[in-house]
Amino acid sequence: MFTHDTIWNAIDRLANACGYSTSGLAKKAGLDPTSFNRSKRIGPDGKPRWPSTESISRVLQATEIDIAEFLEYLSGDSDTTDRRPKIPVIGYNQAHQDGFFDDAGCPVGERWDFIHFPTASPKPQNDQKIYALEVSGDSMLPLFRNGDRLVISPDSTIRRGDRVVIKTTSGEIFAKELVRQTSGTIELKSIPSVQTNQTFSTSEISWIARIIWVSQ
Repeated sequence: MFTHDTIWNAIDRLANACGYSTSGLAKKAGLDPTSFNRSKRIGPDGKPRWPSTESISRVLQATEIDIAEFLEYLSGDSDTTDRRPKIPVIGYNQAHQDGFFDDAGCPVGERWDFIHFPTASPKPQNDQKIYALEVSGDSMLPLFRNGDRLVISPDSTIRRGDRVVIKTTSGEIFAKELVRQTSGTIELKSIPSVQTNQTFSTSEISWIARIIWVSQ
């Protein structure tokens, strides 16, 4: 049975599992930081105030859990520790800046945020270098949309047809599809594919890494 207390307790449990205070969870979801404060759970008339369906929807999106997982928090059956590993994330447009990657294309520095690894995809064993780039804008439609997170594994083997992220020696970063790779050149299909394929010499590429998952 859903009650006022069980709904609010579920939000409290979810915040704790994800490492947030209730105000931190509200802020993460794009809400007023005081939205989930205990003082907001009772109205001026003394009657219980319920969280809106919109605020719950935003929380689920921000914490990347589905409604089935939230129901576990609602019933009290869920452990208060989210066991999904966390991975670094930055905006795709930020990735062009210096200081985010080492020479091998692995994340470095302290300017990264962190997200839980997507539930629906198993994290490769012993791969500690996985990270995500968050798409901003519509430049990669229809394949990747605004807000999509490209989960990238620098250690994964790359094969023809794989979608990849590359960084050129001039500092540019692109998301493309691998068409062909030889000892001296790399041919890539652009995203979106209305553009012509591009061929780079291996001396023009700093690093290339496989996109293993897209979190939407």
